[in-house]
Amino acid sequence: MKFRRVSLAIIAWLLLATHSWGAGLTLSDCLQKARDNNPGLRAAAWDSRMAEQNIRQASSAWYPRLDAQAGYTLQQAPQAVDIQGRTVEMQDADFAYGGVAASYTIYDFGRREARIRQARAQANATFNTFEAQRTDVSLQVIEAYFGILETGKLVIAAQEEIAQVEQHRRVAQALFEEGVVTRNDILQADVRLAAARQNLLATNNRLDNIWLQLNYLTGSDPSFRSGLIDETSLSDTARTPVDENSAITRRPEILALRQGVEASQAGLQESKTAFFPELFTRLALDYVENSKYREQTIMSATIGLKINLFDGFATSAARDKALHNRSRSQDLLREAESQVRLEIATAGNDLRVAGERINVAETAILQSQENLRINRERYQERVGTATEVLDAQTLLTQTRTDYYRALFDRQVAAARLKRARGEL
Repeated sequence: MKFRRVSLAIIAWLLLATHSWGAGLTLSDCLQKARDNNPGLRAAAWDSRMAEQNIRQASSAWYPRLDAQAGYTLQQAPQAVDIQGRTVEMQDADFAYGGVAASYTIYDFGRREARIRQARAQANATFNTFEAQRTDVSLQVIEAYFGILETGKLVIAAQEEIAQVEQHRRVAQALFEEGVVTRNDILQADVRLAAARQNLLATNNRLDNIWLQLNYLTGSDPSFRSGLIDETSLSDTARTPVDENSAITRRPEILALRQGVEASQAGLQESKTAFFPELFTRLALDYVENSKYREQTIMSATIGLKINLFDGFATSAARDKALHNRSRSQDLLREAESQVRLEIATAGNDLRVAGERINVAETAILQSQENLRINRERYQERVGTATEVLDAQTLLTQTRTDYYRALFDRQVAAARLKRARGEL
């Protein structure tokens, strides 16, 4: 019975551990979780929904406007007139009234069309802005994903350095007990061991912080941890030739800015129509309770023309503002296109250099391992110093660190290049 309780406890602990740490995650899993659960993207998604309602609101101008009103008026005295010395009341002192009116704009020199085009362009710009934000989040997820993999390798390198320094200290201790070296060799090993342990603590802390960042980006619990499956290579798909013009047309930021230019052009056209008249019609049914009149319900039909003659230069200011807004949108578009070309060039350079760094680091690791082996043998044969051994161990750790950083810098550079080309 006791064995069964222990077994059940172990099974429960394993279930909790599995729930806490989760199964292995691929890069695709992390990206999908970010698309579904990222708090910034979930908030930004509402902008597109609101932009769609702006289109509906602008399109409502194509329909007639129907208004109704009703009320009851209490007066101190009824309205009256004097006719040949006699006072004649024209209405009741208290009366009810009501009415229904339908009005419709027949022609407004393209004002409605401009508003609708502006709303649609702004909606498309909002959608593309959301897509641009999504690609930014995806790039951050990729950086965090490979940052975790890189830092995990650095943790292993730091642990190996600690093991090497501890081994060297044991050798130094044995030689000191034999009386062939001084205590200074042991003290040097202790100091270097303390530095290696501090490096391991800092690396583990950096790893935990990157996990917190990834959990935030993917909408996961801060305590969530999982094994990451290192099977994705972005550098292979990023080596195809780059067509800058097609890359620019695929970037959602560029598409959003182009839609912004179109919206500003429509806004400028709308502001110009304010200088022209508006042709409208109106159908009305009005009722006023009045026992003094035979007709209390009046039906009417109106066709009219209205134009603003003076509004304190508000119309002119609106036109100039729309003109400046269009110029600003065009300048922002040109700046963004130049920035995309810069991103493509820098990401391509970083990808190429990272590949060269990997080749150099691979050779350097082999050389550092041989250098450490030689200095260990020299020290054990008492023809070398402890400082040379410790320096060789530090050099090996540094070359391994350089290799891992170059390895994952290449993945991040490939992701940046894919983003710059509008393929992320």
